[in-house]
Amino acid sequence: MAEANIPVGSTTAGSIAVAAESTVATRMSAPPSFDVADFPVPHGREEEWRFTPLERLRGLHDGTAAATGDGVKVAVDAPEGVVVETVGRDDARLGRAGTPVDRVAAQAYSSFEKASVVSVPKDTVLTEPIRIAVHGEGGIAYGHQVVELGAFAEAVVVIDHTGEAVLAANVEYILGDGAKLTVVSVQDWDDKAVHVGQHNALIGRDATFKSFVVTFGGDLVRLHPRVAYAGTGGEAELFGLYFTDQGQHQEHRLFVDHNTPHCKSNAVYKGALQGDDAHAVWIGDVLIQAAAEGTDTYEMNRNLVLTDGARVDSVPNLEIETGEIAGAGHASATGRFDDEQLFYLMSRGIPANEARRLVVRGFFAELVQQIGLPDVEERLLAKIETELEASV
Repeated sequence: MAEANIPVGSTTAGSIAVAAESTVATRMSAPPSFDVADFPVPHGREEEWRFTPLERLRGLHDGTAAATGDGVKVAVDAPEGVVVETVGRDDARLGRAGTPVDRVAAQAYSSFEKASVVSVPKDTVLTEPIRIAVHGEGGIAYGHQVVELGAFAEAVVVIDHTGEAVLAANVEYILGDGAKLTVVSVQDWDDKAVHVGQHNALIGRDATFKSFVVTFGGDLVRLHPRVAYAGTGGEAELFGLYFTDQGQHQEHRLFVDHNTPHCKSNAVYKGALQGDDAHAVWIGDVLIQAAAEGTDTYEMNRNLVLTDGARVDSVPNLEIETGEIAGAGHASATGRFDDEQLFYLMSRGIPANEARRLVVRGFFAELVQQIGLPDVEERLLAKIETELEASV
């Protein structure tokens, strides 16, 4: 993929800023709060909302979306030893991993009635994944999910979003010292679904967090993964895959808060787009605070535009408040097919349509194969193949 080739209709921008000299998106939004009243109703001119078509949020942003009884159903299938609870709003474990940073997240936190808490006791190493199914029943819903790992526990969690709903939800991942958590969140909604979510991860000392965010379906999906560290030596790997079809809006806004010394983060998101008015947005914000000496971080976003009429907005931001770091960088690239790759495959007798499929499969396979769950990997690759059949 030619990194300098940006198709008509797409935009790619980035910035590296030192806090004393300029301001980036991490400092442009309102302070985090659990209170909806602390966030004004967005109008689309705000930095954090300028790419989002507010009229398609179905009232999630302005308080007019009232929850209905047929919103979503949540089912948890967990191995032996895992504690699954449904708790009320007063449970002390809620809100520990992070605070809402926009009005929709605050509305979700203020509106849910019951939360699901999945706990893995300390020193427990699971050999089978925890599977959480979130199925839309056609209504409006506000949700809250907590996944908590005790010290030195290890687990894999798969969250599947299917059906049709208008959903605003917060998800928390809390990792004890030395814990290892892998999360695969799949957004395979029906065509009319709307999903806005904030994902907060709080990583303990020497703990490892690996996240895979996979987005296929929905009319509008806007996800906000966020990471902070509770101790030194924490590591976060944030991977993402999205396939944006005609008319879809898919937006992923990452924020990594390096607030603790000697922690690492690595973010890699890849997307493919096809069809008129397909719109993908990727915002990658990394803040290295003054106290976070020894930080090592990198973020990358790559997009492959398959047809005319699609648009990409890719904005990596890096804000550094200390010069005592191990490394920091970012990259963003948007392009069409590499003609040389296609020519190479076709010159060896591979038909043009199959050659295009091979290029796209290879583009995504690097991420999919890191999940480590054969059934999930096979399902995602099959879904990518189905998406490709519509473009060739």
